[in-house]
Amino acid sequence: MTDTPAALREAHHADVSGGWLRPAVFGAMDGLVTNIALIAGVGGGGVSPRSVVLTGTAGLVAGAISMGLGEYTSVRSANEQVAAEVAKERRELERHPEAEARELADAWVARGLPRELATQVAEAVRANPEEALRVHVREELGVDPDDQPSPWAAAISSFICFSIGALVPLLPYLLGFTSLWLALGVGGVGLFVAGAIVARFTNRAWWRAGLRQLLLGALAAGATYLIGALIGVGGGIG
Repeated sequence: MTDTPAALREAHHADVSGGWLRPAVFGAMDGLVTNIALIAGVGGGGVSPRSVVLTGTAGLVAGAISMGLGEYTSVRSANEQVAAEVAKERRELERHPEAEARELADAWVARGLPRELATQVAEAVRANPEEALRVHVREELGVDPDDQPSPWAAAISSFICFSIGALVPLLPYLLGFTSLWLALGVGGVGLFVAGAIVARFTNRAWWRAGLRQLLLGALAAGATYLIGALIGVGGGIG
């Protein structure tokens, strides 16, 4: 079978510009770790299963809202900053087009292009103001002004994934079980699976990514359980 070069295939790279993957991964992991640690802490303090459910549910709702609002504000602010810099670059291109063209040519020369060729290309780009703006922004800011992440996509994906992650360690209690060990075990499985899924997007070994997330969650749960046992009302896990 003939191996088609990647450059000739329409989509040989994953979509890394949509703004949903990072907040989705962060949301899911944060939801898992936060509620596992929260449940471990109050469970270690010896509270009743009903109190564990109440605490975990409050953590889920508050955390999901906080994550969604935080992601929206963060991405929106970053996009507004990019827009401000693009406007600044547009003004410079309008006021000093020759200097901007020389600056662009100098950048390409620094990367190894011959001076004459770099100057010719910079002048050709200068002839199209909108394309010149896009090229200058990419070269000077390292961003694509036409391909910025959506704050709504970031907020919604973070909100949903945090909620799902935070729900996992609560499931045993919601299904009628009262064992903290079981809830933590289910949460640990959730962490391992989430890490393995993330490895699908990064081409990392799935088992290594899963174990890494499991270890991080276990450290957080262990710390909060010890604190809960030290200052709690009863101690021990049922």
